Amino acid sequence: MTKYIAFIADKGKNYCQPLCCTEKEKTDNDVQKTGTLNTRLKNMKNIAIVCGGYSGEYDISIQSGKVVEKHLDRNKYKGYRIVISKTNWYFESRDGEKYEIDKADFSLNIDSVIIKFDGVFNAIHGTPGEDGKLQAYFDLLNIPYTSSGVTSAALSFNKFFCNHFVRSMGVTVADSLSLRKGDAYEKKTIIDALGLPVFVKPVGSGSSVGISKVNKTEELDEAIKTAFKEDDRILIESFIDGREIACGLIEKGKDLIVFPLTEIISKNDFFDYEAKYTKGLAHEVTPANTPVEVELDIKATSSFLYRQMDCKGFVRFDYILTKTGIYFLEVNAIPGMTEASIIPQQAEAFGMSIQELFTIAVEGMLKKG
Repeated sequence: MTKYIAFIADKGKNYCQPLCCTEKEKTDNDVQKTGTLNTRLKNMKNIAIVCGGYSGEYDISIQSGKVVEKHLDRNKYKGYRIVISKTNWYFESRDGEKYEIDKADFSLNIDSVIIKFDGVFNAIHGTPGEDGKLQAYFDLLNIPYTSSGVTSAALSFNKFFCNHFVRSMGVTVADSLSLRKGDAYEKKTIIDALGLPVFVKPVGSGSSVGISKVNKTEELDEAIKTAFKEDDRILIESFIDGREIACGLIEKGKDLIVFPLTEIISKNDFFDYEAKYTKGLAHEVTPANTPVEVELDIKATSSFLYRQMDCKGFVRFDYILTKTGIYFLEVNAIPGMTEASIIPQQAEAFGMSIQELFTIAVEGMLKKG
């Protein structure tokens, strides 16, 4: 009988150790390993990673989708990056072949093999993935997803309604007023009510798309016009002078993990689209240098709002820290997911890898699904 020799490396030392392993025993071991591998492959979940969308955040969402695909645990999940655009929904293979999604049941046909998904990793920033529309579609199909549900997503995405809700919970929010497309307005009335500077924002957009900071009265008309290109309703908000602080959270089972805070320091006039996605235009400090009582206040407020808004998965709450307290700025229900994004930075400072972060989101989705 042939004996097999195993070469074992132990802390830099190489040595040979004879093993009592016959050819039959080796064959049995190989069969057992193959069976274990087949069982693991059979038990792996098909996860659709949806990215793209219908908004100005399309390109950023594609980047997020690629990062999720890269870091999703391949020992547990089969990831399929699904691009969603206004014209079509498709999966693109590594050789560049595109396969259309069957929207009737959100399935995929690859060479006559039908792939159905056990869950959806939602990486769409903006509509239809962050405002509840895609969630409603998946609810109808009974497919679980990593993000907040329909009502929570719709509320958090609409800055006008979200500010009213947050204020009703006793959290301080900047003074503001809202206009619908076609409404008449008087610039003097707006400035008298809110002062200068003001921010003009579409109520339903992220990544600061369509947002302008108005320092002079004569800049207001153009800022309003820019915001209306992104939405039929806009928000005009008073400027709060202070430090921008971000707080990320993720639900793990019944526990809520609150990550270290991040201070966002923009080299532009504010943390606009250019500053968010151009290297060197913003400095993000994690953990933020804040007094302990401020840190606890922001984390407690974020935890409270996460529960009250019925958020799911990982979410980021942004605030302005002033000398007198904190002002709620916005909530990001589908925050950036690249290695350089804020929540992955915060998770790393917490001692959690980006793969662990994504695994917690997927496992939470599958257990509730």
